[in-house]
Amino acid sequence: MTNVKLRVLGAAAAGLVAVGVGGCDATSGPGAAPPAGARQVTVVGSGQVEGVPDTLTADVAMEFTAPDVSGALNQSSQRQQAVIDALVGSGIDRKDISTTQVSVQPQFTDSVISGYRAGNAIKVKIRDTAKASQTLALIASTGGDATRINSVDYSIEDDSDLVNDARARAFDDARDRAEQYAGLSGLQLGKVLSISEQPGGSTPPAPTPMPRAAMQAVPLEPGQQTVDFSVTVIWELT
Repeated sequence: MTNVKLRVLGAAAAGLVAVGVGGCDATSGPGAAPPAGARQVTVVGSGQVEGVPDTLTADVAMEFTAPDVSGALNQSSQRQQAVIDALVGSGIDRKDISTTQVSVQPQFTDSVISGYRAGNAIKVKIRDTAKASQTLALIASTGGDATRINSVDYSIEDDSDLVNDARARAFDDARDRAEQYAGLSGLQLGKVLSISEQPGGSTPPAPTPMPRAAMQAVPLEPGQQTVDFSVTVIWELT
């Protein structure tokens, strides 16, 4: 992953518990009592990693209104098929295009049905973000006035490297805190007794609503996606 910026979260989640009672296996979870006579320190470390999204998913619909159901549905379906064909022709893999909704709703005038509005919606995954603006313009020009681009959502296709980095940062943060507490107590940091992780997950940039008009060029900025990780570690104090 390129253009990755690393930074460690602050101390908001950090904590310390030192106890010397009970009798329990040292591999038990962080809430268990230590072996009899043992001294320990429990610390929560946090890590956060940011990476540039490499995928854009667009929520796209085609809508038509006609006097009858079949007319509205046929027009929306035909226009959506034209959009799908254009996307495939431009290099988008069919597996990255999925139908998300097909709908038909009556339209009323003075409480009387005056027609029907049909919609056909798809999600399009654009893996080459450098061509995202061009792809949205292709959708709008092919769909014409029936086009509804409801939102775009940036993401990172494979964030496993970011998760690994965030995990390492969280553990290093916990160890640094534990070493400080051991020093303040006049003791030495011993072996690890327990590790419990709390993955924070990924936080992508918020979806961006798009206008309902045909577009020539759409300015897009991927921003950064954040991966958070938290780990609770218990060390023996000697």
